[in-house]
Amino acid sequence: MKMPEPGLYRTQKPYPGRESDIPEGVLVYLGTPADGSMPFVVRPTSNRHNRWYWREPTVPVRALSWCETLMPLPAEGFYTLPQELRFESGGRWLENAIVQLGYNGEGRGILFVAEQHEGSDDNALRFSDRGRSIDDALLKRLRWAPILPVKQDEPVDVEVDA
Repeated sequence: MKMPEPGLYRTQKPYPGRESDIPEGVLVYLGTPADGSMPFVVRPTSNRHNRWYWREPTVPVRALSWCETLMPLPAEGFYTLPQELRFESGGRWLENAIVQLGYNGEGRGILFVAEQHEGSDDNALRFSDRGRSIDDALLKRLRWAPILPVKQDEPVDVEVDA
């Protein structure tokens, strides 16, 4: 039995012996320490900018058979929509719209659409802190959008053909 890749998962069964810490139906991160010691599972502790953050305490993974019950989830980050989404409220998001993927505490996908604010001095896309829940079928069809992460005050090298 092989350990799954590190990443985000939704539990489909509680962790044996730690049912109250890692119950069924929650978002978890499965990781392997850099020193190669025992793999661990951890639940998120805080959410900023539609992304979860993790910290101690972690639970050592001793029940590899439990890992087979985990549902792998796409990484948080930026994607494009594979189809137009229409909402009961009358709004819609267009196919290929840039969205940010996040999750609720139960490991269910939430999308936040990119917005460009007219009249703003910033040439930037913004993402609301209010998103739309999506089903697992759409979650699996999102297309990765490789947005360049840049630290504040870090120059970006860009080649321009003149």
